[in-house]
Amino acid sequence: MRVRSRWAWVLWVLAAACGGFPDESPREVKAQACPPGVASRVRIVNPPGLAPQGHVEGLTDVQGTLYFTVTPVWVGGAVLWRSDGTEVGTVPVRSFPSGVYAGGVSVAAGSTLFFQLFDQVTGMVELWASDGTDSGTRFIRAFTPDISGPALRGLTALNDKRVVFFHQTPTGTTEVWSSDGTRAGTMLLATLTEVIGLAFHQTLKVGDDLLFFRIQRGATTLWRTDGSRVGTEAFKKLDSGEVSVAQVGGAGDQGLFILRDGPNREIWKTDGTTDGTLRLDTFGEEVRLLGGLGSKVYVAQSSRLYSLLLSGGGRTLVTTLPRDNENQSLWVQRAVRSGDSLYFAASLEGQGPMPDDVRLWVTNGTARGTRELFRSLQRDDMSYSPVFATGTGTVLFLGSRGGAPLYPWFTRGTAGTTGQLASVDVPVVQGLGPDPFVRSGGRVFFPASDDTGLEQLWSVPASFTCPPGVSEAQ
Repeated sequence: MRVRSRWAWVLWVLAAACGGFPDESPREVKAQACPPGVASRVRIVNPPGLAPQGHVEGLTDVQGTLYFTVTPVWVGGAVLWRSDGTEVGTVPVRSFPSGVYAGGVSVAAGSTLFFQLFDQVTGMVELWASDGTDSGTRFIRAFTPDISGPALRGLTALNDKRVVFFHQTPTGTTEVWSSDGTRAGTMLLATLTEVIGLAFHQTLKVGDDLLFFRIQRGATTLWRTDGSRVGTEAFKKLDSGEVSVAQVGGAGDQGLFILRDGPNREIWKTDGTTDGTLRLDTFGEEVRLLGGLGSKVYVAQSSRLYSLLLSGGGRTLVTTLPRDNENQSLWVQRAVRSGDSLYFAASLEGQGPMPDDVRLWVTNGTARGTRELFRSLQRDDMSYSPVFATGTGTVLFLGSRGGAPLYPWFTRGTAGTTGQLASVDVPVVQGLGPDPFVRSGGRVFFPASDDTGLEQLWSVPASFTCPPGVSEAQ
């Protein structure tokens, strides 16, 4: 690589003197932190000193407008907000009484927001819809929660008109429901037993259908629903016995899933049809999905990265990722596609319950194009480290360098285009919850504890430039 300008050369030399260069190239520059103001607070939604701190959660994009809730801890009284990314355009939509808490997944179907509330007084989980106005925020139906947690799971929009979801009843059955946002248009589609994987978000949206798994007369079957009673049906027997679902994912318009059958892990693809649901390969150990690039899907079996042909078979070893010692195993937590590359958070699992470290990697499907970008990411034994693609070639994650606090960082695929986004604390999402980052319109939003000491709404332009390194030519 040759530096194009004299000033770029000066910057390059200064970067070398201040800490050297990343591993992938001795001529590449290390990125710098974004200056204050690139990422900024949108509005104070938790006023200091007025009430117990509220959690900013349920961030959902509805046709370019962001919706979210703020619920004061302990006392409830959730408030639904909307935001266009400006302070004046971030306003409360509807306030709910004390004892009402936001919870569960929120989704958009067309211009309608569907969200869930828990009423501590009645003990019921409620489904609501909103068009962004107080008068247009309406109660749909209440559901009895099951003993293990939220009543409504797998809330998914179909055709921008309806949502489908599952109600797990206290008796152990699973009801499949559909709603157009009105009480009259909310209907029970089917009542089933032994629907599996809902607690781990193991459903797939493929085309205009939501796919899910069920143990049916001793066999494991794949079901689909299009939001109608007649369109809720089994369409593929996956195994003659009872097996579990290890993971779901996607590659383009194909759904991907892994079945755990005894010691084996089977990689499957589906287009939502019987003939288009096929087993691609079988591994004898735990394996994790990364995603698809072109005609291939990529998986990790501990530290070994493989590619499989989506047309079937064709397993190829891409590379082996390094570990700090031979007693560690490597576990891919989350992965996301951005451009022509897959970014993934991989934890090094040692003897303790918490990972020894969590590191950010990128691959373009080749050994040469697979490299470590950052250490250490969010390290927690109860949740996976977020990795979020902005849609503009930039990926956001939570990182901590040199013992510093866990802050939001960004990368564009090299150490020279990786830097700290802001010095604020983004709350850790527990369990398998969604990433804290959500794109709405031209901005990416996230909750953050800032100089107010409370969670507030923050955002950054989806396309932003911070002074990473210098411009270089190959």
